[in-house]
Amino acid sequence: SAHSDDGRILRDNVYGTLDDDVWRRDFTVNALYYDIKDFSVVDYVGGLDDLKLGVMRLIGDPEQRYREDPVRMLRAVRFAAKLGFRIDPDTESVMHELGYLLEDIPSARLFEEVMKLFLGGSAVSTFELLRHYNLFRYLFPLTEEALSHEEHNFPITFVLRALENTDKRLAENKPVTPAFLYAALLWEPMRQRSQVLLDEGASPLEASQIAGNQVTAEQVRATSLPKRFSFPMRDIWNLQPRFERKRGKAPYRLLDNARFRAAYDFLLLRAEIGEADEALAQWWTDFQVLNTAERDKMVEQQPATKKRRRRRRRKPSTDTND
Repeated sequence: SAHSDDGRILRDNVYGTLDDDVWRRDFTVNALYYDIKDFSVVDYVGGLDDLKLGVMRLIGDPEQRYREDPVRMLRAVRFAAKLGFRIDPDTESVMHELGYLLEDIPSARLFEEVMKLFLGGSAVSTFELLRHYNLFRYLFPLTEEALSHEEHNFPITFVLRALENTDKRLAENKPVTPAFLYAALLWEPMRQRSQVLLDEGASPLEASQIAGNQVTAEQVRATSLPKRFSFPMRDIWNLQPRFERKRGKAPYRLLDNARFRAAYDFLLLRAEIGEADEALAQWWTDFQVLNTAERDKMVEQQPATKKRRRRRRRKPSTDTND
């Protein structure tokens, strides 16, 4: 197999013996073979014992194996979280320091890894392990930055609630879209940037659109995000300010929007942790299930809102790097 200067495997598509194949496996529990001649399990590396003990143990020298393929660190976390295994001390010893190797992995491959990490039914424990081993920051740098400045357990509460919701939906065989997952994981950096733009005089929708574009552009440097997911993700964000508009035709237009359901679920998530008004979320919960006459009545009962006076936005400084 071909290696890069830093030890990373570039090409590894060769055939060999069973003995050769064992040493190309990542973990001992993944290097068990079944002999159909005598119906026995062939175990060269103590995988059966590790399976019984619930241990993820890397085959070979951990640092060398991680340098060959840094994604092995993510695989260790994924299997440990999903199987409830602990990571062997030698296997985890260098993980805290080698996360930077993930920066050399193509962003498209890291997107696929994020899907496996967070859409496998163990998103909460995966998230906690990724942060423990200092790996999350290489997948979601903006989110890690926001989490490092948390106050009163926020935004960590929002992220955890979103991941709990993801695990719950998967357990109930309900669909989970990557767009919603990314919308939740990147919400806090988006919200913070949006607030800066609001303070500068932008309208809520304008602030949401500009901040969303900036955050998306920066995120794709870490993990790619196909347009079929990034567009609905930004729709979820951009619809949040529209939930405030409950007079005239606005509520009906929002209800007819193709992304209404996902955006409404997102509003509920925000309301659960106190980041959005619970009464607002309840209003929309009620509005959906009523007939036309009852909806009209709800809209008519809304007090008139003062027209928001927009300040002229200051031009952004020239040293921005978005």
